[in-house]
Amino acid sequence: MRFFRLRPLSAAIVAVLGASPAAAHHSFAMYDPSVIIKLDGTVKEFQWTNPHVLLWVVGVSKPGEAPLVWTVELPTSPGNLSRMGWTKHSLSPGDRISVELNPLRDGKHGGSFRKAILQATGQVLTVTLHEPPKTDAAK
Repeated sequence: MRFFRLRPLSAAIVAVLGASPAAAHHSFAMYDPSVIIKLDGTVKEFQWTNPHVLLWVVGVSKPGEAPLVWTVELPTSPGNLSRMGWTKHSLSPGDRISVELNPLRDGKHGGSFRKAILQATGQVLTVTLHEPPKTDAAK
């Protein structure tokens, strides 16, 4: 039996090519950051899964509209949200919320999460992806 032996450079190339799909991350370019929609509604589902948590809200964004199901993508993973104080029970089906989102550019009913307010308690849920820059006064 003959064994195939990779040389160090070949092994490195194989490792990099094999790992690049795992390191890939999708863009949020499909959302319009220059537009903010406020949506009042009811949580239909809160999906606490990787790579991004998803929220479905039944609600209206403009007075007089019929209720629609909106898909809202949170910009990070459950692990990162946990470090920010979120849990898989932060939102539950039936919760009445007001959610702010950046809408999809194609006009479909979805967007990127900005913040939510639980109407029953007034609790504000936000996502901070990075530390704000420190000023001289804060040092």
